[in-house]
Amino acid sequence: MRERPQLRAARLYSPAPYRIQMIELPAIRWGEPYESLEVDEVSHFYTGEPIARVHTVGAGIIRRDAKKAKNARRALQAMSPAELIAKCRQAGELFESGTLTVGDSQQSPADFIQQQSATTGMPVSMCEANVSKNAFMLKNLEKVLECLTRGLDLNILARGYGEEGRGVTVSYAAQCDALGAVLPSNSPGVHTLWLPVVALQMGLVLKPGSSEPWTPYRVYSAMVEAGIPAEAFCLYPGAGAEIGGAILASCRRSMIFGGPQTIQQYEGNPRVQPHGPGYSKILLGDDCVDQWEDHLDMMAESVLKNGGRSCINCSSIYASRHTKEIAAALAERLGPIEVLPPEDPKAELAAFTIPGAGPAIWAALEADIKDPQTTHMTEKYGERLVEKSPVAYLRPVVLHCASPEAPAANKEYMFPAVSVVECPQNKMLSAIGTTLIGTAVTNDESFRADLIDSTDIDRLNLGPIPTPQVDWLQPHEGNLIEFLYRNRAVQVA
Repeated sequence: MRERPQLRAARLYSPAPYRIQMIELPAIRWGEPYESLEVDEVSHFYTGEPIARVHTVGAGIIRRDAKKAKNARRALQAMSPAELIAKCRQAGELFESGTLTVGDSQQSPADFIQQQSATTGMPVSMCEANVSKNAFMLKNLEKVLECLTRGLDLNILARGYGEEGRGVTVSYAAQCDALGAVLPSNSPGVHTLWLPVVALQMGLVLKPGSSEPWTPYRVYSAMVEAGIPAEAFCLYPGAGAEIGGAILASCRRSMIFGGPQTIQQYEGNPRVQPHGPGYSKILLGDDCVDQWEDHLDMMAESVLKNGGRSCINCSSIYASRHTKEIAAALAERLGPIEVLPPEDPKAELAAFTIPGAGPAIWAALEADIKDPQTTHMTEKYGERLVEKSPVAYLRPVVLHCASPEAPAANKEYMFPAVSVVECPQNKMLSAIGTTLIGTAVTNDESFRADLIDSTDIDRLNLGPIPTPQVDWLQPHEGNLIEFLYRNRAVQVA
């Protein structure tokens, strides 16, 4: 008899050997801790035990603080870009391996990882991997900024104009004094997008994710410990939507992370850079698809890595033939993966910690599976929805879609779910739609030229490169420099 998912889940959790200390996180208003009468609790995703108390602020305080953003920029302009980069490098070392003052506590790297896992539901091993990812960015900012600016001397950005070479004077006007960011809780790796801002002599106004305040606070503590002025930072934690709205309304440039509705709401707004679902894809060209088995590991990694939680995870695989065989092989590889405790080093799945989220996602998937063009390839590997109140897990799902018109063909979910779509090569680029990362396995030069010309693919991998394998020395979802600076003409007599 197949074991009921509820019973299987009941054995997943036992008292963790690592005791997590309660921590108090004040709001940070331009470097000054602020204790509020309004306090939210951040709790363990499974036991409900309070892990942190965060002090929240109202929209009025945020709007009032925004008037002082110029002071944050002036404090950073007192240091050269080279000095700030050196201090960010030191901050990266501290973030990765130092014991730092965070809130009212001393936080070791192990404390940080356990706290993050306890409130987000992510396995400890994934939290550890994201520490390395964020530390890499801080420790390599010089190279990152060299690539983002295409080799521009950062002193030109700091001064506002200068000689680029060839006897040409160039000028770049900063579009804000501080970047606002409304941050998510699903994947700590996205913080790499805002980490370079301080080295550009701009302040940061952050709303940490409601269940993941840990990374912004630890980065702030590491930067201040490294000698970056505390008055360059605001942190406004809390679950209230008004906090994020006030940041977006008050900052001249902001990032926000969310779903399709967030993207639609801010699309075309020059003040806001929205980041949402990636709909990342793998395209197997006709010249390589017969060797699809050689790329099975790459496809499975693209779907599964980081628990399928990232916009850079593959959500669709397009091929003109062998699609049922590909889907069956992926189902055989991913379907048996079980839910394991977060502390287990083999854990590959993260919990859905919002009540009802897991069942709602599964209901949406079941509706798509009923479509006659869609086949559920992982069905024989056991129940996909694993519930253990108050959380739920979704085990990997592989679907086969007979055409791009199938409802599931271009969907994305926050767990390892992929649709293998049968589609002629000459129709792929008109069918895939918006694609954050597209991995194209082909040596066909004509198809490669079409891929390079595609305006739907933001980041293109030519060759069998896993979609989550990101080169952080290249722009990711838009160039930060182009968002924060405007190129203008200057003549100096």
